[in-house]
Amino acid sequence: MGTVADVIATISPASGDDLVRVFGRHMAYKWVVATVYVSALFLDIMDTTIVNVALPRISEDLHTTSAEWIVLGYTLSLAVWIPTSGWLGDRFGTKRTFLFALAAFTVGSAACGFASTIGQLIAFRVLQGVGGGMLTPVGIAMLFRAFPPAERAKASTVVMIPTLAAPAMGPVIGGFITKNFDWRWIFLVNVPIALLALWFGIRHLREHKESTAGRLDIAGLVLSGGALAMIVYALSEGPVAGWTSTRVLGFGAVGVLFAVVLVKIELSVQNPMLELRLLGNRLFRQCNLVSFFAIAGFLGVTFVLPQYLQNLRHLDPLQSGLTTFPQAFGVMASSLVAGRVYARVGPRRLMTGGFFAAAVAIALYTQLTLDTSLWLIRGLMLLRGLCMGFAFVPMQAASYATIPPAQNGRASSLFSTQRQVGVSFGIAVLASVLSSYGALNPMLKTAAEVEHALTGVHIAFAIGVLFAMLAAFFAFFIRDSDAKATMASRVGADH
Repeated sequence: MGTVADVIATISPASGDDLVRVFGRHMAYKWVVATVYVSALFLDIMDTTIVNVALPRISEDLHTTSAEWIVLGYTLSLAVWIPTSGWLGDRFGTKRTFLFALAAFTVGSAACGFASTIGQLIAFRVLQGVGGGMLTPVGIAMLFRAFPPAERAKASTVVMIPTLAAPAMGPVIGGFITKNFDWRWIFLVNVPIALLALWFGIRHLREHKESTAGRLDIAGLVLSGGALAMIVYALSEGPVAGWTSTRVLGFGAVGVLFAVVLVKIELSVQNPMLELRLLGNRLFRQCNLVSFFAIAGFLGVTFVLPQYLQNLRHLDPLQSGLTTFPQAFGVMASSLVAGRVYARVGPRRLMTGGFFAAAVAIALYTQLTLDTSLWLIRGLMLLRGLCMGFAFVPMQAASYATIPPAQNGRASSLFSTQRQVGVSFGIAVLASVLSSYGALNPMLKTAAEVEHALTGVHIAFAIGVLFAMLAAFFAFFIRDSDAKATMASRVGADH
C-alpha cells in the first residue's frame, strides 16, 4: 500500500489533466480513481489468501469440520457477481455500484469478525463476496475511463502492484495475526482501510452511466452466475472429493451445460449480460488467452510453495509467508520499470520475454530439496516476482487498447470472469497433483512419505512451468500495432 501511495504521490499532473481539490490541494481526477480502486483491490485480493492461514484456528475455535466453506463460500459468491458487474455499473452508475460493492465488502468483513458460529461466518463471507465480485470489474472500468489510452501502462503499473503483491503479503499478515492475536482480526483489519476508501470515494468519485446498458438480461444473469459458480465449485472440490465423484461430475457437467446455453443466448440478444462478441476483438481475445494461463500459473505456484514449506519442511504459517514474501518486492520493482519502457519495447516482447523468463525461474523450483536454503528460496521468489511484473503490466495495459470506452464495463466483466476461472483451474490442477502424492497432508510420518510428497511438489512446479510457457506462446502472437494507442507518448496525447 505504501509503495502504491508513493507512486501516486510522485506523479505530478500535466497541464491538460482534469484537476480536483483533495485535502486543500489539486489532484488529477485519474489519481483519485486510482487511489480508491487500488485500496479496495488490495483488500479484496489479499482477503483470498489471508484467511487460509487462519482456517485451523477457526475450526478449533468454532468446533467445525467445515472450515473450507469459509473460503469456498466467498469464492462462489465472487463467481456469481463478477459477470453481472459490468451491466450494473453501466445501468446504475459506476460510482454507485463500486461504492455499494465496497460497502458490502466492509459490512461483510466487520460481521465476519463478530461471527459466533460457522454458519454465521460462512453467510457473512458470502456477503463479502458480493462486494468483492463487483469491485474489480467496475473499478477497472472506472480506471480505464479516467486514464487516456496513452497512459494505460502507467495505470496498469499502479494496478499490478496490489494485484501481484497482495497474494504474497496475505500469508505474512495472516500468519502474524493468527500467531499473536485473535483470528477475528483477520477480517476486522479490513474495516478501517475500507471505511477510509469509502469516505474518499463518496466525496471525490464521479458518476458515469452508459445509455446503451439496456434492460436486465435475466437469462444471462442466471446462466452466467450459475455456470461460473458451478464450474468453480467443481474445480475447487475436485482435488478433495476426487474428479470422478458424483458431486464434482454433476456440478461440472451442469456448469458446462449452462455455459454452452449462455453462449448461444448471449450472442443472440442486443444487450447481453456478458458481451461475448467482444472476444471477436483480436487483441482483447489474445490477452484473455494469455491472462488465463498466466494467472493459473502465478497463483497455482503461489499455492504450491506454502504446501512444500509447511507440510514437508514444517515451517509455521508466518515463517512460510516471510519466505515467499520477497516475490512482492520483485513485482513492485519490475512493474515500475515495465510501465516506463512499455511504449518503447511494446507489449509483445515484454509479455513473451517476461513469461518465458518466469518459466525458467519456476523450472528452478523443481530442484528444491528438503534441505534447500530458505534464503535461496527467497531469492527464487524475488526472481519470479521480477519476471511476472514485466509481463503482467503490459498485459493489463494492452488488454483494453482496442475496446471502445462505452464497452469498458462489459469488457472488464468478461476479463474478470476469465481470470476467476483461470485461478480456480490452476489451483485445481496443481492441488490434484499434490493430493495424489500426499503433499497436502501436514501429518506425513515416514521418510518415504515425505520423499513421495516431494515428487508431487516437483511435478506441480513442472506444470507451473507449462502454464507460463503457454502464456508466453500466446503472447508471442500479439501485435504491437493493435496496442499502438497505449504506446503513444504523453506529449503526443496532450497535443
